Amino acid sequence: MADIISLDDKICLAKEKKAEISRKRKVLAVRKVFQCAKCAFKCEKCGAQITHDPEDAVGYRRSMNIPYNFCETCTEEYKDYIERLKGSGDQDCYWHNEAWRDAWGKWIDYQGSVDQYVKSKEFTQLLNELKQTGPEK
Repeated sequence: MADIISLDDKICLAKEKKAEISRKRKVLAVRKVFQCAKCAFKCEKCGAQITHDPEDAVGYRRSMNIPYNFCETCTEEYKDYIERLKGSGDQDCYWHNEAWRDAWGKWIDYQGSVDQYVKSKEFTQLLNELKQTGPEK
């Protein structure tokens, strides 16, 4: 009789395992979006470590109307990109050609897509579900 396995226990265990797998998939989905994507110490464009104080950088970005957390080099490129869209820009940087402008435009479009995804009702639902289930085990 000791070898009898409770079917209810097996079903319950299977449901728990399935729920845990689902939860891990949800956590991984969230990590994919947030893992260092908005890290204050990394450039959002090139990934280089930023050496300035992130708190100072926020004020600077706001004053310069720069919506991204960039390193110095990417900040200068972004500013030149904006100027070139307006018809001016640093003419000494001849390599800032049409392909360069296209790459910047696509990068900015990608950032907009990610922001739109993060603000979607489904992603918000995912975050709420993870909050309800507590921290990862």
